Amino acid sequence: MAVDIRDMSRNTNNSPINFKGIKWIIAGVAALFIAANSFTIVPAGNTGVVLTMGEVKGQPLSEGFHLKIPFVQRVENMSNQIQVYETPASAVSSDLQTVNSNIAVNYSLTSEKSPEMYRKVGCNYQNVLIAPAVQECMKSATSHYTAEELITKRQEVSDTVKTSLDSRLSEYGIYIEKFNIVNFDFSEEFNNAIESKQVAEQNLLKTQTEQRQTEVVAETSAKNKVVAAQAEADAILAKAQAQADANKLLEESLSDKVIAYEQIQKWDGAMPKVTGADNGMLVDIDLNSLGGSAQSSQTANTGDNN
Repeated sequence: MAVDIRDMSRNTNNSPINFKGIKWIIAGVAALFIAANSFTIVPAGNTGVVLTMGEVKGQPLSEGFHLKIPFVQRVENMSNQIQVYETPASAVSSDLQTVNSNIAVNYSLTSEKSPEMYRKVGCNYQNVLIAPAVQECMKSATSHYTAEELITKRQEVSDTVKTSLDSRLSEYGIYIEKFNIVNFDFSEEFNNAIESKQVAEQNLLKTQTEQRQTEVVAETSAKNKVVAAQAEADAILAKAQAQADANKLLEESLSDKVIAYEQIQKWDGAMPKVTGADNGMLVDIDLNSLGGSAQSSQTANTGDNN
């Protein structure tokens, strides 16, 4: 059976294959692929590190759209946003108490140091640099405080650790935003000792308070007695002074005439059986000095005798 070669160059519809159209399609796809690799977009809060054939070169790229050499350059994004690193930590206090704590570190990477960080450490710098530095600084700071001081001076301890971390990590462009000690956990024996001490201090404070209250009550009672005694003494003195003033006034108001007048007013007309003076009275009275009423009485008695 004979086969016509011209039939093989035809498709099922008896039309020739268009190789020129396929070439244009391949060229278009290649162009799109190259164009897609000719630019990059750096997200917000990131820095783009340019790698030329795997080597860090050029200035870091800021946020936004940037052109690059396709297939020769690529861009790695390094975050400059604040990140949180949380981890448990174990240390020993100055009084040899084991201290377990949970800590949280807020940190960020400066954009200027991003290329160098990628070159020397890479993107996993949290585990390579931050984690061991946090543990070492925490142990160093804890060793300067007693277990009780770690509780009462927690903020001071946090500031000490933060300062130490800053000095160790700043050369890598890592800035410590904040360092927090979430909690401290001590041994059961230490917790019982702290509780017993607090109970003893509370009892002592209660005893001192009650003693002070008793002293205040006693002082108040004594002061009240002194005030009452002073008031009573003042009242007696005032009464005595008033009586003395009254006696003085009465003494000054008395005279021989007043006394004689009072005697006459009270005389019942009977002569005393016992006399101590020439006129037969207990008191020597000058009748001429008594005034008109006395003279009238004398005149009347004379008339009766006549």
